[in-house]
Amino acid sequence: MTSPTHAQLRTRFVNEENRRWWTLAAMCFALFMIMLDNTVVNVALPSIQKDLDASISGLEWTVNAYTLSFAVLLVTGGRLGDIFGRRRMFLFGVVTFGLSSGFIGLSQSDAWLVTGRAIQGIGAAFMMPATLSIITNAFPPEERGKAIGTWAGVSAMALAIGPVVGGFLVENVSWQSIFFLNLPVAVAAVAVTLFATHESRDETAPPSIDYAGVGTLTIGLGALVLALVEGNAWGWGSGRIIGLLAAAVVGLVAFVVIEARIANPMVDFKFFRSRSFAGANVVAFVVSFAMLATFFFFALYLQNIHHYSPLQTGVRFLPTTGVIIVVGPIAGRLSDRIGPRPLMTLGLVLTAISLFWQGHVAADTSYGFLVGAFVLMGLGMGLIMSPMSTAAMNAVDPTKAGVASGVLSMSRMVGGTFGVAAMGALITTLGRHKIDELLPQVPDATRHDLAANLGAGGATSGGPAAVHSAVEQAFLYALNDGLRIAAVVCAIGAVAAWLLVAPGVPHRQPVHDAASSEAGTGDAGAELGAAAETVLA
Repeated sequence: MTSPTHAQLRTRFVNEENRRWWTLAAMCFALFMIMLDNTVVNVALPSIQKDLDASISGLEWTVNAYTLSFAVLLVTGGRLGDIFGRRRMFLFGVVTFGLSSGFIGLSQSDAWLVTGRAIQGIGAAFMMPATLSIITNAFPPEERGKAIGTWAGVSAMALAIGPVVGGFLVENVSWQSIFFLNLPVAVAAVAVTLFATHESRDETAPPSIDYAGVGTLTIGLGALVLALVEGNAWGWGSGRIIGLLAAAVVGLVAFVVIEARIANPMVDFKFFRSRSFAGANVVAFVVSFAMLATFFFFALYLQNIHHYSPLQTGVRFLPTTGVIIVVGPIAGRLSDRIGPRPLMTLGLVLTAISLFWQGHVAADTSYGFLVGAFVLMGLGMGLIMSPMSTAAMNAVDPTKAGVASGVLSMSRMVGGTFGVAAMGALITTLGRHKIDELLPQVPDATRHDLAANLGAGGATSGGPAAVHSAVEQAFLYALNDGLRIAAVVCAIGAVAAWLLVAPGVPHRQPVHDAASSEAGTGDAGAELGAAAETVLA
């Protein structure tokens, strides 16, 4: 009796009936790695600072270097996948992400660490849009919501367990272990992809790179993201921030002009003639704006006001992420049946209610008061994620799935970065007025420093009890107003989702001209053939 050959084993386990599900598994492996890394790094920062004797600036750039390279290259990564092969670019991203994780784990200085994080962001920028464009081509339109829902559930699972796993590893092994953890996950993703995933590309695109488009988009987005990241630290009226914003405007305007005039643009702006695609990107920006700003500053509230550890804080967010894990796949299946528009709209309404609820906290607010709001937030986010992605990707031709996925990912990334920056500026501004009111006897320069510290959650080290109490009150005052404003933003997003996203469900027949089709029928955004992108970030 002879043992089965490699080809026979492959045929036994992978066939045309189940190949798409193996492909989905590989994409989920990659997504899990990206999302897990995003959460565990924050938990490890204090240990990294102690071990590497890193400066505060070095710690900030441990996060910022990744954010910059990731956000700036998302669209480029998606388009290169369309041109040269999505599986090929996905594998490049996974290998880059995995190797850079090992490089980071061996860091001997903060400069080494920051360099590794920037390279890691490049890998993530090639992985993220590729996962969704590969799913788009692997699943027919009527099954994409189900697939994207599974993908969204895995994303939420990684976000949920990230702080717990990260806290355990940092406390019991080392901070390096959170990066070495990516290596076996990357190996599994590469193996399954090579084993099961078909190559796909945009057959209508010539094998050439739009260098002018890549250059201007990189300059414009890079300057914008850096300005958002550093605006509160450098001062929004400072010469550096004004210069960056000017460079962002010049770069992005030049990008639009160039793309409108060349034969094979990196981004076809006809995408935005589809109301569904435009609406999904608006929703992506809004929901990331609200979610990341809320998580960032509410985590500061739990740690600095209630004095929870990072691990304890992560555990208390589980009602939100746990509900997303359950609701995400269900929402994906429902979007296949009733269309994404009602789910996205309802999700944004529920998120707005949750934010308004959270915007009534005090120093002695019990966790029991917050649990309901966290559950409602998870329900709302779960209803938005996969339907939003399905709406966007079903509104473009499948051949353009990579760049469309990159655009949607970019909307999410910029929305989240803008949300954190805007909320930080709002808390500092509103908090300054409250500090002036509570501490009129304190010198102006001191009040300025106290207000600037509100962006770190109002934490003060030592000092008079009256000052500590005033700073805490100012932070709570500003946080509550900021959360209520975020609630209004989500409510506006709900209106935009209802007005822009086309009703109906995707048909089985792919349509190849999204913009003209939707203009002609009024609801083609739900009929076009392609899939997926999700939120978190």
